[in-house]
Amino acid sequence: MPIKPESVVWMCLFGACRSDKNIGIGEFVATILFVLEPKHAASYVLLSNIYAEVGSWDDVQRIRTLMKDRGIKKTPGCSWIEVQKRVHVFGVGDRSHPQTQEIYGKLEELSSEMKTAGYIPNTIPVLHDVEAEDKELFVCQHSEKLAIAFGLLKTPPGTIIRVVKNLRVCGDCHSAAKFISKIVAREIIVRDANRYHHFKDGQCSCGDYW
Repeated sequence: MPIKPESVVWMCLFGACRSDKNIGIGEFVATILFVLEPKHAASYVLLSNIYAEVGSWDDVQRIRTLMKDRGIKKTPGCSWIEVQKRVHVFGVGDRSHPQTQEIYGKLEELSSEMKTAGYIPNTIPVLHDVEAEDKELFVCQHSEKLAIAFGLLKTPPGTIIRVVKNLRVCGDCHSAAKFISKIVAREIIVRDANRYHHFKDGQCSCGDYW
């Protein structure tokens, strides 16, 4: 590379390591990012997720301990969507919205339809000592899913759903958004901390690398 790569370049490579479950290169990139951005939680979380993907739970715990020792806290995930000129914000497992019952009802409906279409919830990154049913419940309540469900409830058929998230979209939500876009015949655009994801007819513009 003719110029010295900055953290954004290393994060792109890091994301590819997660997609390919490449621990060796992932650990190498992590050591560089820990120096470039020592207080940036995303690097630690991503490395932890790579370990979780391959079932290396001792390493997952090691990274969590390292974060605690260094005083690094993971930023709570939240997503927002604008509907009828009003911004609605959702957190993980959020039940503060006036239409919470309808939103979760829509999520249950979508979950059933997605599973019929072949969707399998990716609960691997969730701590291994959590019951399987609770793992699935946890990933089903991520903020971007709540925002998407609300958008589907409150906008006319055919309207593009536009969601913004403050963190990187997790693998399960990325997979779910692809299924949802095909099931409801809607385009879904999610702007996460890394890039734009344009979901259409069961595919994403990122090609599953983000």
